[in-house]
Amino acid sequence: MKFSELNLEECVLQALDAMNFRECTPVQEHTIPVILEGRDLIGVAQTGTGKTAAYLLPVLNQLSKGTYPADAINCIVMSPTRELAQQIDQQMEGFSYFMPASSVAVYGGNDGIRFEQEKKGLTLGADVVIATPGRLISHLSLGYVDLSKVSFFILDEADRMLDMGFADDIMQIVKYLPKNRQTIMFSATMPNKIQQLAKTILNNPVEVKLAVSKPADKIIQAAYVCHEAQKLGIIESLFHTQQPERVIIFASSKLKVKEVTKSLKKLKLNVGEMHSDLEQSQREAIMHEFRNGRINILVATDIVARGIDIDDIRLVINYDVPHDNEDYVHRIGRTARANNDGCAITFVSETEQTRFKQIEDFLGKSIYKIPVPAELGEAPAYAPHASRSRRNGNSWKSKGNGKKHSAGRKNPKDRQQRTTKN
Repeated sequence: MKFSELNLEECVLQALDAMNFRECTPVQEHTIPVILEGRDLIGVAQTGTGKTAAYLLPVLNQLSKGTYPADAINCIVMSPTRELAQQIDQQMEGFSYFMPASSVAVYGGNDGIRFEQEKKGLTLGADVVIATPGRLISHLSLGYVDLSKVSFFILDEADRMLDMGFADDIMQIVKYLPKNRQTIMFSATMPNKIQQLAKTILNNPVEVKLAVSKPADKIIQAAYVCHEAQKLGIIESLFHTQQPERVIIFASSKLKVKEVTKSLKKLKLNVGEMHSDLEQSQREAIMHEFRNGRINILVATDIVARGIDIDDIRLVINYDVPHDNEDYVHRIGRTARANNDGCAITFVSETEQTRFKQIEDFLGKSIYKIPVPAELGEAPAYAPHASRSRRNGNSWKSKGNGKKHSAGRKNPKDRQQRTTKN
C-alpha cells in the first residue's frame, strides 16, 4: 500500500514525498488506519519494521488539523534508551517539516544546560515530548510539567522498558495523564507482563501482530562451535591477517563487554565499548568515532542492537549466543543494510548449543560451522541435544574453562530510502 492511499493530511504527505517514502511497511499499513480512528492499539513487531513512522505519522496527522490546544503537551512518546529517543526525535523532525509541530527530546546523562533546555520545552508545551522514563519523572517531580492535556501516550519498545525495570516509572507517569487519551503500545514480544500492562493502561485496544521476519538473505551467516576460552583466540585469528573495519561485537552483559574490550586492546586492536555505564557524552563520542572510522571495532551490549542506525557495518560477531530468535535478528540486522553486503558470525560454547539450535530451527536451516583454528586446540562437537541433557542434569561446565556461563537479556534514514526503520 502507498502512503497516498491512507487518509493522511497533505502536509504529512508532503514530508513523506520529500523524504522519498512511497510504500508503507506492513506494520504501517496495519496500524496507521487504526490510530487515525482514535483506537488504542498494541502492535507486536520487531525493530526495523517501521514502527516509529507507524505511530508518529498518524499522531502528526491529527495534530496538523489544529484542533488540539496550543502551548500544551499533546503527545508523550516513551523510549527505553537515550539513543532511541534521539532517533525518534530525528524522525519527528523530518515528518513534521511541513507543519508547525514542536517537539523536545528528554533523556538523562546530560549537563545542566541540556536539562534547562528540556525544562523550557516542557513548560512552553511542546506538541510532542519524546522521553526516557527516569528523566521525565525527574522533571515531573519538580512540579512544572503539565500533562493534563495529553491526547496521545505512546510506549515504544515496551518489552525493553519492562526488562530494564521501568514498570513502576511508567505507572507513575500514567497517574499524571488524563483518562480520556489514546494509548499506543509497541513491543517486539508479548510476554505476560506486557499483556498485564496493556490491560492496565489501554482501553479495548486493537492488537496488530506481525511475525518476526527472517534476516536478510544477503547476510552471510556462520558460527564457530568452541569452548568459552577459545573465543578471544578466534577473534585474534580473524583479524591477524586482515585489518578489522566496521565491526560490532555483541556480548551478553556490560561486564562481558568490558572484559572483551580490555582483552582486545591488549591485542592492539582499535576498539571502543558501548554499554549503560557510560555517560551520554561518552556514548555519543564513541559512536561519532566509530561512524567516522577512527574506531574499527565496537564491543556492545544489546543497547546497540535496537535503535541505532549504522548502514555500513561489515561484520557482526555474537560473542555470546543471543537470548532468543528476535535478539539474533536484531543483532545481525546491523549488517547488510542499505544494499550493502555483510557477514554475521556467532560463537557457540557448549552450554549455548541448545539455544543456538533453536535459532537454527527458527531460520529453517543449519548455519555453516567454521572449524576452530588448529592452534587453539580441540573444539567441542556440535551436539545440542547432548548439551540439553547436560543442562537438565545441572552440569553447566564447559571443557574450555569450567566457568558457569551467564546469558544476559538482551536520524531518520537517508532520504533516498523507501521505508523507515527504527
